[in-house]
Amino acid sequence: MEVNHTNTYELNSKSDNPIQCTMDDNGCCIVEDNNTEKAFWDDRWAAGSTGWDLGRVSPELQKFFDLLPDKNAAILIPGCGNAYEAEYLLNHGFTNVTLIDISPTLVRNLRSKFENNSSIRILEGDFFQLNETYDVVVEQTFFCAIHPSMRVDYVQKMVKILTEKGILGGLLFNRDFEGGPPFGGSKEEYKKLFHEHGLEVIEMEMAMNSIPARQGTEVFFQARKKHTESN
Repeated sequence: MEVNHTNTYELNSKSDNPIQCTMDDNGCCIVEDNNTEKAFWDDRWAAGSTGWDLGRVSPELQKFFDLLPDKNAAILIPGCGNAYEAEYLLNHGFTNVTLIDISPTLVRNLRSKFENNSSIRILEGDFFQLNETYDVVVEQTFFCAIHPSMRVDYVQKMVKILTEKGILGGLLFNRDFEGGPPFGGSKEEYKKLFHEHGLEVIEMEMAMNSIPARQGTEVFFQARKKHTESN
């Protein structure tokens, strides 16, 4: 699939007012407003208010990446943050990584960080407007950042952008939060959501290699689009 490396996706923000948040024991930003648009996230990155940032690739995702067989697979990381996952993938020979994030400040930083690296593309904009397909989509604190009212849209979009044998894999919170983002949930809720809207869960189990602050609160999962018997 040929793609335009100069594509930039733009979003209109509903509010330019900064929203205060506090950090919980899991290093997560708890807010009382459901505004997850560009202004909110760009304010966080511009202010360095990124308590969710692990400072490294998650050990559970590292294990997942180490088992991916195709170094040329088209990999997408939506809501990519500081992109430690992408850095790990590139350092281990992967050649086709795409990042997308809604924050202009973050995107500028990432384009500087990965300047002149032809194995990665960095898009500014809305995941839900993507029209490309990917062999692997990595979930790392993107699902929990969007409002629960958009979760059906999330699953349906994944069905559209995954290739026929594509995999959606990563981590989800197996706990509730007051306010949000992040927005929590449970294994049972996620399995039902995925099943009802076109994704087949390959595995979804408690993560065994979470960072200490998130031990016992994350599930690792892999899912793929459902196929009819005729396929």
